[in-house]
Amino acid sequence: MPKPRLATIAHTFKNHFDLFSKHFSLAIGGVILAGATVITGVAGPAIASSAQHSSVHAVHPEAAPLTYGVDVSRYESDYDWNASPAKFGIIKATEGTSFRDASFARHWREMDKKGIVRGAYHYGHPSNDPIAEAEHFLSMVNSQPAKPGDLLVLDLETTDGESVAEVNAWAKAWLSHVKAKTGVTPMLYSGWNFANTYGKGLAEYPLWVAHYSKAKGTVTPPADWKSWAIHQYTDSPVDQNVSVLTPDQLRELGRPAV
Repeated sequence: MPKPRLATIAHTFKNHFDLFSKHFSLAIGGVILAGATVITGVAGPAIASSAQHSSVHAVHPEAAPLTYGVDVSRYESDYDWNASPAKFGIIKATEGTSFRDASFARHWREMDKKGIVRGAYHYGHPSNDPIAEAEHFLSMVNSQPAKPGDLLVLDLETTDGESVAEVNAWAKAWLSHVKAKTGVTPMLYSGWNFANTYGKGLAEYPLWVAHYSKAKGTVTPPADWKSWAIHQYTDSPVDQNVSVLTPDQLRELGRPAV
């Protein structure tokens, strides 16, 4: 899964510069308030401290507890789910119109044994027919026992030479088809820059975003999304993720109870 490149680095630099500017402004404000204390006798340092505390929290709100998870594929075919601290796992099922991940059944079974939230993803190729790819994915997922809370995901990180509009339309077709067939609103996985470019109009689908230059859980949503569900923050030694949602809340995004 992708690592953000130059655009992400520039975005990260801008965030740090903006943060420095805000802290510099606060420092100037503190000097002015301290001066006012000499004239009025008001507790200037206390006021300045309060103002700074409020602004810093606006920039860095107190983090909610994060739920840890991993995603794997045939490259980690022997991943030890029993020893893993993951509270959720998402595994590769299919790619294109013919590829099936040989480790899918084992991973699916092992996650079920452990009782963690599980999900399956399809690696999309926008040069193919989106409905054919969606049906290929569903045939693989439906070949294994399902249970309420299972997540379904489109992994979109390549254009296959298609335009922005074509990739966007392809994603909409795949996602809406899977939703219509399963009753599940699929999740979309993508790198931050890719999602920001090709993900316009897809905010109804929960976002799983990769951004490796951001500390876990601190990424901002791209494109039209107002929030993200999962942040993939590193691929070492395996793809590691955090979610702002609890395991039960993640399950609410998956297959409904029969």
